[in-house]
Amino acid sequence: MLTIKQITEEVLVEMEKMFPDAHCELNHDNPFELTIAVLLSAQCTDVLVNKVTKELFKKYKKPEDYLAVPLEELEQDIRSIGLYRTKAKNIKKLCQSLIEDFRGEVPRERDELVRLAGVGRKTANVVTSVAFNVPAIAVDTHVERVSKRLGICKWKDSVLEVEKTLMRKIPEHLWSDTHHRLIFFGRYHCKAQSPQCEICPLLYLCREGKKRMKKEE
Repeated sequence: MLTIKQITEEVLVEMEKMFPDAHCELNHDNPFELTIAVLLSAQCTDVLVNKVTKELFKKYKKPEDYLAVPLEELEQDIRSIGLYRTKAKNIKKLCQSLIEDFRGEVPRERDELVRLAGVGRKTANVVTSVAFNVPAIAVDTHVERVSKRLGICKWKDSVLEVEKTLMRKIPEHLWSDTHHRLIFFGRYHCKAQSPQCEICPLLYLCREGKKRMKKEE
């Protein structure tokens, strides 16, 4: 019987083999663009966000640009994204805060990032990790699903508990890389509705995968 520590180590090794180049798939050129992109990505695919930000980032280069247009205009610019009205309001508030409290620059500290409108812990962790190269694990739907299926975390764990468990079980210097690999594993392999259990190199560790395979026998 493998310990949780051994399971975690084997998961890390296998995911590195599967997705050695896993990375943030949201297109951006600076921390500000990344923050806007992650805010827009809530309950929405990175592919759609990238489609919208392709034009959005040509029009809006800095916080002042978002504040210079009426709310309705910004809403139209992001209309194809879910929850676009709420997100447009949050972008406006976020930009106002950046100008008033942070001299127009995205702060590096997570505790400061979460004070911005529309920025929760997950968004703050992504920005901290991707934009500023500070080790962090952002728990999105893929990270949560995969870590629970593989038994690294418990089914009843909250998102915060998942984050803390992963931070405890994974060496700090691997946090950011593991975060991206867990996302790639969940997005392209261990999908919510149709996981590829039959070809999964981690099937021998996966409680849910074994159950699924038995049902199909």
